[in-house]
Amino acid sequence: MITEADIIVIGGGHAGAEAAWAGANLGARVALLTINPDKVGVMSCNPAIGGLAKGQIVREVDAMGGLMGTAADATGIMFKTLNTSRGPAVWGPRCQSDKHAYAEFVRSAIASREEIEVVAGACVRFLIDDGRVIGVEAEHEGERFEIRAGAAVLTTGTFMRGLLHTGETTTPGGRVDEAPADAISDELRRLGFALHRLKTGTPPRLDKRTIDWERLEIQLGDPVPTPFSDLSDLSCFPVLEQVDCRITHTNANIHEIIRDNLHRAPIFNGAIGSRGPRYCPSIEDKVVRFADRESHHVFLEPESLRENSVYCNGISTSLPAGVQEQLVRGMTGCENASIMKYGYAVEYDAVMSHQIDATCMTKSVDGLFLAGQINGTTGYEEAAGQGLIAGINAALIAQGLERRALARDEAYLGVMMDDLVTKTLTEPYRMFTSRAEHRLILRSDNSADRLTPIAQELGLICDRRRDALATRREQLEQINATIDTDRARQIVQSTFTSTDMEAMFEDADLPSGVLLTAMAERQYAGYIDRQRAEIKRRSECERRVIPDSFDFAQVRGLRAEALERLTQFRPASIGQAGRLEGVNPTDITLLTIAMKRRKRGGEPVEVAARRAERSPG
Repeated sequence: MITEADIIVIGGGHAGAEAAWAGANLGARVALLTINPDKVGVMSCNPAIGGLAKGQIVREVDAMGGLMGTAADATGIMFKTLNTSRGPAVWGPRCQSDKHAYAEFVRSAIASREEIEVVAGACVRFLIDDGRVIGVEAEHEGERFEIRAGAAVLTTGTFMRGLLHTGETTTPGGRVDEAPADAISDELRRLGFALHRLKTGTPPRLDKRTIDWERLEIQLGDPVPTPFSDLSDLSCFPVLEQVDCRITHTNANIHEIIRDNLHRAPIFNGAIGSRGPRYCPSIEDKVVRFADRESHHVFLEPESLRENSVYCNGISTSLPAGVQEQLVRGMTGCENASIMKYGYAVEYDAVMSHQIDATCMTKSVDGLFLAGQINGTTGYEEAAGQGLIAGINAALIAQGLERRALARDEAYLGVMMDDLVTKTLTEPYRMFTSRAEHRLILRSDNSADRLTPIAQELGLICDRRRDALATRREQLEQINATIDTDRARQIVQSTFTSTDMEAMFEDADLPSGVLLTAMAERQYAGYIDRQRAEIKRRSECERRVIPDSFDFAQVRGLRAEALERLTQFRPASIGQAGRLEGVNPTDITLLTIAMKRRKRGGEPVEVAARRAERSPG
């Protein structure tokens, strides 16, 4: 068993897999510590990747050499781009995955890397020396052991003091039939971290053979699927057989059954006191919050080509099993449906995210990184994005190099990290396109243009990805040169669609993604120019670094609320301080003046020291 590594990744979910993969891409020796190695890459809830804003994250993870995009492309059984009725800035690529094939692909990919060793065990204690993590103590089958490393990434998902709820039944666990990780919560508290409780949930799974499938409204994938990864071979894509989904709905009778049993629902009878995701509520929560609605759509999504399990997207629930059966059999087409697995809610500990910086490193323990649901997020994609960022920076710090954060104008990943370190999360965080003020620039189609050069600078990407970007740039130059001819320019300036673009270049054999980028850049040119000008104006605030030693209490005239927020969050820059809730423009002006006075007074503003190293974001 490995006893020394460059970095230790704790947890084998989507965040852990990406952290280990990113570390290996940077040449780090990685110990991937997980309670059950057979569960690495498991899709615990919805067997799907991507969606609105989430698809952009997957594309960005791929552009930086990550794993999720290639895994989704290799195992997707229905690909569909969402929101295509609107402009490409808000399109959301999504795929339904074969959940078994997906997990197997991830485990196989991890096993293929000689830099990564998977270790069975649960982390029980961090080894700390002079404020920096130097390893972990773990336990497996009653035996304790240590692994030493220069950095550690903690990705616990829903396992920290996890508690499963189905009606009146409560069971400790991070997932069904999997034990919780209680010791790590105690260890984080011992180290001084503030924790809070969050909740998520999952719906029942049905046996497709017992559903009147052909009777229901059909939902098809795209006729020409679009891959997530720039490395996927279009000549043999999609890889797996494609399936359709179906749509049913709840009704007034079902809602009445739910209302009659609210006293047995953990989120209403006091058994669960924590907040769940607002934008993915349980069906019992929907019935209460939207009392005027007589029905809600339910999407029936096959989970695998190997079995008949169907995911009921839209009725996440923790109601008792008997009530779930009434609920399911009240839906059209499901009158005789058999439930293969009942829905449940899971309550778990998370770290309040103001305690990390934009590189995922904790502010109180150098070299300790947090990624995924432990930071209060929800969703595979948000977890994978954090895992990528944490893995990159853990490997960099272990090698004695400067860390790298992404800015809000560089990536959705940058938006997410900035939100996590500037907002007080009272419910699980989910990414939306509306959160990205620069979404015209941060489109899914141009992820490689934005982020692959950064990944190349860091040493993350392989030769294939570098060559793919070079080819893409040549193709974009070819398209733009053609469009800039007088005749073509006249056509483009009139009503012009993506279909027209494809027709213009029909004989050029160019990928549709490259054509989409060229089209979007033309359509949004004026708006993009204005956004870039605004980014340039704001960049000065982002460069004004607030030193670690700065005492906010000494800022004259600062409001009590602003002082409380600044002291709690310890923002890395003036720009970040301005995005804190409870801090207004006047507070920022006073803070800027105080920093200038401090510098003129001969007191050093330690920009290049610890703050510059710790919080470049």
